[in-house]
Amino acid sequence: MKVEELAKKVAQVKKSIGLMNSQRKNEALRSIADAIDKNRKKILEGNKVDVEVSRKNGMAEPIIDRLLLNDKRIDSMIDSINRIIDLDDPVGKIENGWTLPNGLRIMKVRVPIGAIGMIYEGRPNVTVDSAILCLKSGNAVLLKGSSSAQNSNLALVDAIKSGLKMANFDQSAVELINDTSHKAVEEMIKMREYLDLVIPRGGKSLIDFVVQNATVPTLETGAGNCHIFVDESADLNMALKIIENAKVQRPGTCNAAEKVLIHQKVAGAFLPMIYDKLKALNVEMRGCEESIRIVPSMKKATDEDWSTEYLDLILGIKIVKDIDEAIDHITKYGTKHSESIITNNYQNALKFTSEIDAAAVYVNASTRFTDGGEFGFGAEIGISTQKLHARGPVGLNELTSYKYIIHGEGQIRL
Repeated sequence: MKVEELAKKVAQVKKSIGLMNSQRKNEALRSIADAIDKNRKKILEGNKVDVEVSRKNGMAEPIIDRLLLNDKRIDSMIDSINRIIDLDDPVGKIENGWTLPNGLRIMKVRVPIGAIGMIYEGRPNVTVDSAILCLKSGNAVLLKGSSSAQNSNLALVDAIKSGLKMANFDQSAVELINDTSHKAVEEMIKMREYLDLVIPRGGKSLIDFVVQNATVPTLETGAGNCHIFVDESADLNMALKIIENAKVQRPGTCNAAEKVLIHQKVAGAFLPMIYDKLKALNVEMRGCEESIRIVPSMKKATDEDWSTEYLDLILGIKIVKDIDEAIDHITKYGTKHSESIITNNYQNALKFTSEIDAAAVYVNASTRFTDGGEFGFGAEIGISTQKLHARGPVGLNELTSYKYIIHGEGQIRL
């Protein structure tokens, strides 16, 4: 189908989906989980094709890792669905209520957003996360994945639709655009008549294009140029473990650390430690001039490095004179995603968390925890780096809006 036809189908069912009770939505999710389990062979076969083609095209291994599916990751998808089932349904929740002096009774009530357009790059798990979060929060969703994951996405959406059919749920609640061209994105983000919100999830170029060109309201999920600042009071062994985890565990994710800032008073002791540790793990490190004076074999960082999200086994390292310089550097180059300080100084921890403008600010912990599942949201549709209307991992509550319901007894305004 054409993009407009699919958008129209999603828009036509948003009202009925929004009125579904929690029991019906949970039944649909259980059925989807069963269908994914039953169709895992087909899903893995489609994914194998995508991975083979991507490798032939020279895609970097950390990005391949985001694309790759296996039984463990499919089990994780099913676990996410079960966690979403167990979470409270936000739709219909009364957030506040009060009575005016004139007797009008006002309630602030959570409602679905409606028809959501999801544009994302090569991460098949986003297909499932988007579908289940939208359904549980009473939304219909139009999915637009990348060409690199097209076979995986087709197999997953076929399974999702099979599950919806078994639950006697409208299958148009989840639609996938088969057209992998850039033109399809251009059309989708201008379909204000049908879509209530568009969410781009992927690299900076994709996000910037959607934000700058969409006429549909947009929820920006930003790139992750994430920093870890090692303060002069830091436990250096703790810092070593945190940085290793944040950089190496899954370097292709947006919550991986891309830069490390080191207080000058501990740089002489700590920089050789982190250099030796990460070099053994095949991490390429790019340092400032002061860093190279301490570790001459380190590659010199360029001005462009400080603003780059590598999504690879590459790490920028800069020595700073104090916490104020660290905060200024993060303010200039950060993407308002996730930032961390390693410190044993309470005042510095307070200063960092107060002054850093980011969706997630950590003290003595890895940036890799910025994730809907880790935060207890069951899953996420993305990490919002903006302030309106949601920030951080976008879960069920963030996929709803609200309206005011006012009850009166004939009151008129004087």
